[in-house]
Amino acid sequence: MRTFVRTSLLVNMFFFLLVAGTLQAQTYKMQSSSKIIVEGTSNIHDWKLDATKKQGTAELQTEGNELTGIKSLKVIIPAEGLDSGKSGMDKNTYKALKTDDYENIEFQLKSVNSIESKGSNAYALQTIGNLKIAGQTREIPIACTAVLNGSKLELSGEKTFNMTDYKVDPPTAMFGSIKTGDEVTIKFKTSFSK
Repeated sequence: MRTFVRTSLLVNMFFFLLVAGTLQAQTYKMQSSSKIIVEGTSNIHDWKLDATKKQGTAELQTEGNELTGIKSLKVIIPAEGLDSGKSGMDKNTYKALKTDDYENIEFQLKSVNSIESKGSNAYALQTIGNLKIAGQTREIPIACTAVLNGSKLELSGEKTFNMTDYKVDPPTAMFGSIKTGDEVTIKFKTSFSK
């Protein structure tokens, strides 16, 4: 009987170590080729801001070549790195974002609610994160697509929200004759590598 118990314990320990050995957490760093843009409207025309500066890290959980989770994800965008190609609009944007007091826009992942394999190394993710703009932090859900190919991770998706949710007054120009809409959309296609 004792031999059977010892054998069972050894088998269970071996199985646990085998499974634990295949589960890995790996850190990935955002690449400069990543694209993050902010789109919005005004009473004159639509507009777009490119995030010319950004940095981020992701810690993935994998089993073999399969993505099983994201342990952490953080993205930082210097607010004055947002560029519309028009200096007047940029100046109004930085003023609205209170960049003298709040240098960065930040996203911090809180949880991944679901990961669904779509085949060909692609996954549909439902996540929750904290988005901080102009010193105001709000919890937001974000649906995105992840593609994991060896040492490279691509995350893409978009999220629409109102500037006033973050106590940001939509910028105006030309003595208030040009007014931007409250709603903005952040679109991202980011690349991370080990």
